Amino acid sequence: MPALATRFEQERALLDATLERIATASAASGAGTLAAPLAYALSGPGKRLRGILCVLAYRTLDGRPAPEIYQVAAALELLHAYSLVHDDLPCMDDDDLRRGRPTLHRVFGPATAALAGAALIPVAFRVLRRAAGDLGLAGPAAADLALTLARAIGAGGMVGGQWLDLEAEGGGHRLELAELARIHAAKTGALFEAALALGARAARGDQAQVAALAGYGACLGLAFQVVDDLLDELGDSAALGKTAGKDRRQDKATYPALLGTAGAWSRARAAVSQGAARLRAAGIASEELEAVGEWVLARHH
Repeated sequence: MPALATRFEQERALLDATLERIATASAASGAGTLAAPLAYALSGPGKRLRGILCVLAYRTLDGRPAPEIYQVAAALELLHAYSLVHDDLPCMDDDDLRRGRPTLHRVFGPATAALAGAALIPVAFRVLRRAAGDLGLAGPAAADLALTLARAIGAGGMVGGQWLDLEAEGGGHRLELAELARIHAAKTGALFEAALALGARAARGDQAQVAALAGYGACLGLAFQVVDDLLDELGDSAALGKTAGKDRRQDKATYPALLGTAGAWSRARAAVSQGAARLRAAGIASEELEAVGEWVLARHH
């Protein structure tokens, strides 16, 4: 997938530049002692996959280059960064390594990390509001962007999924497959779903197009999580950029633990195929988006 790799590099560079400008503007607007941790949270060598998916969804429906879509994509990455900062905290997953470097709370302390993570949320919505105006979206169309993102990170999305995950860890109850799928549909899948839905809404897609792209995002999110579980089981910390083997040591329910390695790979491949079928059923032809599914299956970190 050399063509996709090149596109990823190009889009990642544009998103990184956008995030750097946002971090600089936040520092200048009075972030004070949070300026350094905010910059640290946004400067890690991330894949920027959710933001890239937003851009690809937009281009699939619109086709025209629009610098403003990178603001929408950046809002997604800001909220993803917040989720990682909080996920790594001692009261959550208590991890020391993220994206190949010390986690934010290891550098600045847990209290500062918690505040910096929370501070990213209003920044993201300010960026999204400005992007909606620049794209010429107003009224209900602009509100739909904000509501889509708010739902993805709220009690029915990332926050709710994290709560269910923590509750499962402490309850002494071995999760069934349907329960695990529910957790990760919220914790991981919701932001993937929102990424493609936001790109489609920004391009003024119709209801069927938005639904199909959002559905593809949900399927990608499932595949991404299954592969994440497999990499934690089979990979090493140096390659992953985070601590490997934690799921097994913590006796967490994962797709490999419930389905076996072969069964987990089969589950991931099936999710990618289902997502591609949803796109085609809606008449959406995108070699790039379908190639992302294959990339998710082939990734090593």
